[in-house]
Amino acid sequence: MSKERIQKALARQGLGSRRQIEGWIKDGLIRLNGADVELGQLVENGDTVMYNGRKIIIRDALQSLPRVLMYHKPDGEVCSRSDPQGRPTIFDKAPGLKHSRWVAVGRLDINTSGLILLTDNGDLANKLMHPSSQLQREYAVRVQGKASAEQLKKLTHGVDLEDGKARFEDIMHSGEENESTGRRGINHWYHVVLMEGRNREVRRMWEAVNLRVSRLMRVRYGSVMMKKSLRPGQYRELDAKEVRELAELAGIEYARELRSGTPMKKDFRMTKHKPATSRGRSGAPSGQGRSGGRSDSRNSSRKNMSGSAPAGSGRRKTGHEKRR
Repeated sequence: MSKERIQKALARQGLGSRRQIEGWIKDGLIRLNGADVELGQLVENGDTVMYNGRKIIIRDALQSLPRVLMYHKPDGEVCSRSDPQGRPTIFDKAPGLKHSRWVAVGRLDINTSGLILLTDNGDLANKLMHPSSQLQREYAVRVQGKASAEQLKKLTHGVDLEDGKARFEDIMHSGEENESTGRRGINHWYHVVLMEGRNREVRRMWEAVNLRVSRLMRVRYGSVMMKKSLRPGQYRELDAKEVRELAELAGIEYARELRSGTPMKKDFRMTKHKPATSRGRSGAPSGQGRSGGRSDSRNSSRKNMSGSAPAGSGRRKTGHEKRR
């Protein structure tokens, strides 16, 4: 391993942002191999860092594959590491890491459910979120009313938001949903794809064409498609092939012989989240395809999008990238 600055190495291992770590170093909260540390000091593989009673072993950036979790975020959870209002967070029941911590790849707001990726590698997380990586984010969206051809045209050509123009790369009508009254056409499901992550962007784009989003679920991030079997509050760790494929989309290549750190069970429940009872409505999310696979060098393909029910869990649920 070539030496690197301590704040960069610690940020890569998920201890915090570089700015946070620089502040901790200035405050004397970090020690390196039992001694005080200076800002910008170089570290190498095997060095020991202590922060707030926590031991971190510096490891080579390419010594092992990052670990990546696919998490199905339920409604009601926030993406912050802690919440002043005491609301549950996506990190609450995440598995413990010995020498690093989990970093979220992007954010979803409290009323948005679906796919969140967590990784123990801050560099990978930043690359996956950065606009230059051009990774697709796909959402299943339920709106009140059916979009006209003119509205769909505006959404794909671009609508003006307060922070600039935004457009969907792709939009597909996936079906309508019956209300308990038996009326048809009240709610309609769409799959939308975009390449960036501005604050509440998906909801604001639909509002710009006078349609209200009543449910929003992220179902894909780059090459990772949320599986039908992954229920709200559960996660699955990506295997080595999936991690490499995802990393390559962000321009990072790992040696084929490398393996990730201590692997977990293929599927593991973060929490015994009990979803609301399904009403069996048509058009409700019914499942995703496989994890992985892609149509080009940067993103996965979606087969059978047209005319199919939106991908998701099949249940009713009330950075660079910011919350949707």
